[in-house]
Amino acid sequence: MADIFNKEKRSEIMSKVHSKKNKSTELKLIQIFKDNNIHGWQRNYNVKGHPDFVFLEKRIAIFVDGCFWHGHDCRNTHPKENEDYWNKKRERNIKHDREITEYFKNRGWTVIRIWECELKKDKYITKISMLLK
Repeated sequence: MADIFNKEKRSEIMSKVHSKKNKSTELKLIQIFKDNNIHGWQRNYNVKGHPDFVFLEKRIAIFVDGCFWHGHDCRNTHPKENEDYWNKKRERNIKHDREITEYFKNRGWTVIRIWECELKKDKYITKISMLLK
């Protein structure tokens, strides 16, 4: 299916997409924190890289990465339309994620990156709990 908008209009629409309060990532992890009695986290911490959650006292930064936007190949996340554009976009995001992870690690932070699909498995709760003790 071809896009119904021209390139300029599509760009305008996409520029208004923000990553706050995403139900499948950040809001899901907040619920997991509540369900597992995990406290001490902050959101919207104003620092380069904008982690989704930080535990300042423990210097832990958590990023919840959407599978499509950050290049995880867990399912059918490859668009059929405008494939070159989306591949380049994802490659830039992957490179940026690596740089931000390195930035935090060089400053003594523990960085946890959680894929959107992994939230369904509650895989990281034990790891986060252990780091907070």
